[in-house]
Amino acid sequence: MKTILVLMTVVMLSVTNGCTQNSDYVASNESKATTLEHLTAVQFKKLIFDYEKNKTWSFKGDIPVIIDFYADWCKPCKMLAPTLETLQKEYKGKIKIYKVDTQVERELAGAFNITGIPALLFIPKEGQPQMSTGLIPKEDLEKMIGEVLKVKK
Repeated sequence: MKTILVLMTVVMLSVTNGCTQNSDYVASNESKATTLEHLTAVQFKKLIFDYEKNKTWSFKGDIPVIIDFYADWCKPCKMLAPTLETLQKEYKGKIKIYKVDTQVERELAGAFNITGIPALLFIPKEGQPQMSTGLIPKEDLEKMIGEVLKVKK
């Protein structure tokens, strides 16, 4: 059985074509108006996977999840957001999409070695999660939802 280390290795090897994180950045007070739920590290450990207590991946959820690791200052992140909102509506009840602000939730971003954003973590109901980075077109996201999450519209 694969361990969380395998997941982190996959994350580290992902090709980054988005924004890289700036550790000197101070989180802005920009509005986070979205229909997507923001996820904290505490919520992630409760709803998705407790990476502090478990070494082997075991998803706690009942439907597949996409987690959008983003920052308010990242232009590709802002460009991706409306597409994720649309997908959440189109796949309502079949998948859940969460947002994680990497500047606020540094522990969670660090746990998955997020160094480039936007970064999307695709978590199927069964099996190992997969990471993708960069601005991805809606058609490619729909393909990934079908192939990785095993969900059809």
